[in-house]
Amino acid sequence: MPVIQSVDRALRILDLFDEHTPELKITDISNRLELHKSTVHSLLKTLLNHGYISQNPDNGKYGLGMKLFERGNYVIQSLDVRGLSKKYLMDLSVKTGQTAHLVILDGKEGVYIDKVEGPMAVILYSKIGKRIPLHCSAVGKALIAFKNQEEIKQILNEYDYFKQTEFTITNEAEFLHELQQVQSQGYAVDNQENEPGVRCIAAPIRNHENKVIAAISLSTLIARVDDAQLEIFSKQLKQTAFQLSEQMGNGIPIS
Repeated sequence: MPVIQSVDRALRILDLFDEHTPELKITDISNRLELHKSTVHSLLKTLLNHGYISQNPDNGKYGLGMKLFERGNYVIQSLDVRGLSKKYLMDLSVKTGQTAHLVILDGKEGVYIDKVEGPMAVILYSKIGKRIPLHCSAVGKALIAFKNQEEIKQILNEYDYFKQTEFTITNEAEFLHELQQVQSQGYAVDNQENEPGVRCIAAPIRNHENKVIAAISLSTLIARVDDAQLEIFSKQLKQTAFQLSEQMGNGIPIS
């Protein structure tokens, strides 16, 4: 399928912006994409006209427009699992005092689509819309562990097992063994694999076809939550995931 160059360039402009780079000058955009300023200016003008890019009147820099927020909300609102899970996330967060997350699979990454901050939570790295790797996150493991071998093979084809911390799994053989452990116990653990000092646990949410469509997780600090407490949290998490799966039409218990 041929790629339309102008559309590809426009989307690459949008991809330049994130939480660390909220605004850029036209020169910065031109340099990063290795495009002539006149070309970038035309693309920006089109994106501005449609509301996908905004321009700061004080400094002339460009940033993402409100149209993206609007369209993103349409996508989120269409995800029934998000609406049904809200009260479960809130209950889990209240019971444990920790931050509860809801994550879906998108390609070879997980995406946070909801979160509830617990009263004891101090972990701030997660944000709705942020992506998270599969190999070093509890939610990532929970999202793919229960897929069939062919699906897992496809997802992990040319997967980058980059090292996030000293505890990160960095090869496929070790990761596949970890997924077997997740299948056996019914939930996944990230033991400082994504963030030093942070342990997360996650359980899958299934639909009426018994397919995993999302995962819920709890993030904890090792300094505050010991092994015994984490075991209690894991039981509460699995129960919540089971109840939410029932709401999604699933009648098969999560082992």
